[in-house]
Amino acid sequence: MRVFAVPLLFACCLAISDHVEALFPFQNTSLSIEDRVKDIVDNLTLEELVEQMAHGGATLNGPAPGIPRLHINPYQWGTECLSGNVSAGDATSFPMPIGMAASFNYDLLKRVTNATAYEVRAKHAAAVKDGSYAFHTGLSCWSPVLNIMRDPRWGRNQETYGEDPYLSGYLGQAYVNGLQGNNSRYIIANAGCKHFDVHGGPENIPTSRFSFDAKVSMRDWRMTFLPQFKACVEAGALSLMCSYNRINGVPACANKALLTDILRNEWDFKGYVVSDQGALEFIVIEHHYAPDFMKAAADAANAGTCLEDGNIGRKFFNVFEHLVDAVKNNLVSVDTLKNAVSRLFYVRMKLGEFDPPDNNPYANIPLSVIQSDAHINLSLQAAMESIVLMKNDDGFRSPFLPITNEVKKACMVGPFSDDPEVLFGDYSPTLMRDYVITSLAGLKNANIGTDTLNYAVGCEDGPACRNYDSAKVRSACDGVELIIVTAGLSKHLESEGKDLSDINLPGHQLDLMQDAEAASKNASVILILFNASPLDIRYAKTDPRIVGILEAYYPGQTAGKAIANVLTGEYNPSGRLPNTWPASLDQVPGITNYTMKERTYRYFTQEPLYPFGYGLSYTTFHYSNLNISSTATASGAGMIAVSVLVTNTGSMDGTEVTQVYVWCNISYAPKLQLVGVNKDFISKGKTLEVSFSIKPEQLQVWTDDDKWVIPVSTYDLSVSGQQPNQTVLASSNVLKGSFKIQ
Repeated sequence: MRVFAVPLLFACCLAISDHVEALFPFQNTSLSIEDRVKDIVDNLTLEELVEQMAHGGATLNGPAPGIPRLHINPYQWGTECLSGNVSAGDATSFPMPIGMAASFNYDLLKRVTNATAYEVRAKHAAAVKDGSYAFHTGLSCWSPVLNIMRDPRWGRNQETYGEDPYLSGYLGQAYVNGLQGNNSRYIIANAGCKHFDVHGGPENIPTSRFSFDAKVSMRDWRMTFLPQFKACVEAGALSLMCSYNRINGVPACANKALLTDILRNEWDFKGYVVSDQGALEFIVIEHHYAPDFMKAAADAANAGTCLEDGNIGRKFFNVFEHLVDAVKNNLVSVDTLKNAVSRLFYVRMKLGEFDPPDNNPYANIPLSVIQSDAHINLSLQAAMESIVLMKNDDGFRSPFLPITNEVKKACMVGPFSDDPEVLFGDYSPTLMRDYVITSLAGLKNANIGTDTLNYAVGCEDGPACRNYDSAKVRSACDGVELIIVTAGLSKHLESEGKDLSDINLPGHQLDLMQDAEAASKNASVILILFNASPLDIRYAKTDPRIVGILEAYYPGQTAGKAIANVLTGEYNPSGRLPNTWPASLDQVPGITNYTMKERTYRYFTQEPLYPFGYGLSYTTFHYSNLNISSTATASGAGMIAVSVLVTNTGSMDGTEVTQVYVWCNISYAPKLQLVGVNKDFISKGKTLEVSFSIKPEQLQVWTDDDKWVIPVSTYDLSVSGQQPNQTVLASSNVLKGSFKIQ
């Protein structure tokens, strides 16, 4: 293949590294990024174009090779940043995304991902200085996960921001903005929203994700599975990852309707699309969509996939390696490959790889930012805000928590009490034990059990709890005043590749709870849950001796201190459930059924165990003076302005999550949908005005004619700290009003 001559700008020379004196055009920072990228791509051979597209993945699949004649180094595309800098050695850990979703806090998540980006940058700079381009040392993150939590059995629920497209998009934008930063020229790291699209189980039960065909109506696709990804693109994300599954028969990574027609033509996406690991191979060997790898490579490239994350150990057998033959057989054009590679180098330009380091404010972030006091304190704040108080009842219709009276004798039992590993979810940073505070350690530090704090794990084999020691649990809780039970799942039971077969507490965990109660006679019980997928805890909800239930999710390294601060009232809980908790699996359709009927609060018609948006506080809030003003029209013009006064009427300072819901009498619209959320700290006795601006397009529906319409109608609206008409009440009243769209 002919190699193009590389022109030099003799009039402008600058030493930008120890090895490059003459400035290539693409290294000239006075040129536009587009011109610089074009200079690189126009000077690549067909083989070089293909190599850049074929090596974007894990371990042996990466890095993308360097181009020595252009003084271009290798680049590692594979980095995980889901709840911190994953598998990169020492790194600050933050709660899993499902916990961050429970915070309902845009600004907090933005701060968390900004801290993550700084740690990723610091590790990257150190690695490149040492000549390393190993997996997890790059700047291109395979996160956030924006698939909705559509089924309680899905193994990857912990990676999501819950079940609501609006909330997922809102928090997804916070993630992107925090990770990429606010510099107009450079980004700290680049976000990669995944898994695009119609992906949310199964992993392995009852069938494999690698071959699954998600059959979805166009209305559900447009109104449930796409909006959060559009929000990600609007926030400026520079990468999306296409998913393993087929969508109505077409593999996502070879789906032109998805990757070109919608993503690029409708949404004007400027970044690149990377395949999930092995997804291009599965086009042939799992989906049987293409007859061979050459055709699969052409299908994926023509659809809009730019970069292959190939399977481990298959470095020389990547699907995209077949693109050379695909070009020669007229299955794909060189221009298509150039477009793909241009998108890759555009991102590398935005990362500042080809600029003098002094130009880039992110080029020299020191390793000292990792586990800095600021980041540890942020981890604690995030963990506290992610905790949801689900029950607080002393049995006499009064709150039991916070613990304000001295507790002399207490016990803590359960598999999540003193095991650091189970506090971390899947795709968490490397466990650094010196930084981890377990639940037991947190309680001891808070002096809960001033005379005695007994402990028994009970479940000798961890959360699976098949090997259960009842005697030790009963002994630990004999005669105590307070029992704290830890229960839940862990990444060993729910994670990538591991679906749940049911939503019961695993093994003997319910026995553990009941044995602790029986041994203590009259002691009050607090249940702390560590899980992502909702569990059947009807027993705990209705048992009068269980006076408190806390959902902690997978909080990471500061778990114990966060939990102790909530239990003692040092922090007033403000988390809200980002998903519906069904009363049982009888309320849930099969996991392979991709219709939205009876899924998520937007389409759920039954009585859940706990509703989306639910969470208690140690104080109370009163809403008043609701004002609604609408200039919105069916053309999309105008706005719905909403304001309300929120007063903290309780005895403690607290933080309220104000939620705005809308509904109308249109059969193909959701029965209820969140259109606004705000989180505010309000001192006791104080009043705050909270305002929202709702865009008409938030109310658009996809019609049977395959188009968006904003219905002309009268809409009902509620403002509160909870859904309207729910039976499990939170610590606030509900105001309702209405408006019209003309």
